[in-house]
Amino acid sequence: MTYAVKEIFYTLQGEGMRAGRPAVFCRFAGCNLWTGREADRAEAVCKFCDTEFVGTDGAGGGKFERAGDLAAAIAAKWPADGGGSRYVVFTGGEPLLQLDEALIIATHALGFEIAVETNGTIEAPAGIDWICVSPKAGAPLEQKRGNELKLVYPQAGAEPERFQTLAFEHFLLQPMWGERTAENMRAAARYCMEHPRWRLSVQTHKWIGIP
Repeated sequence: MTYAVKEIFYTLQGEGMRAGRPAVFCRFAGCNLWTGREADRAEAVCKFCDTEFVGTDGAGGGKFERAGDLAAAIAAKWPADGGGSRYVVFTGGEPLLQLDEALIIATHALGFEIAVETNGTIEAPAGIDWICVSPKAGAPLEQKRGNELKLVYPQAGAEPERFQTLAFEHFLLQPMWGERTAENMRAAARYCMEHPRWRLSVQTHKWIGIP
């Protein structure tokens, strides 16, 4: 298949259980819950998305005809003398529209541990090392197990109690970013303290100004 990639960049994981870990992010173009165009936001299933995933014009982005070519582009972003454990996060948009067995095999062959950040509407293929699911209100949830369930909070119709019995290792609430960020942070922190199965996830990359 041809992989459509918005951008590939090296940064620190900014949120979730692996916050602070150096990682290459491969952001696929396209999503099944919103076109990415502002004109269509009112009709989108996910109306609060703040990620640019339209097109293939970002840094390192493009169309890749072979899995090996994309894996090589990802590997090129890892510091040559960095050492440590190579780590790639496939994200989007919705990465499971494109992430397939061939790309998983090719990326593993270059020594990467593979993570995916998905909305959970598509079941993940085998071989992914870390699965993070972020459910969205109004969308079907097909991926009901994984390492991390990271719920943007608050969402009417996607309350935490709907998900807390699913087969995930970690449950996190992430305050919705926007005009009510501070209020949402306080509400999420309060919920986590009252329901200690949940842990607070803060988008540290936005506070410190990295991608």
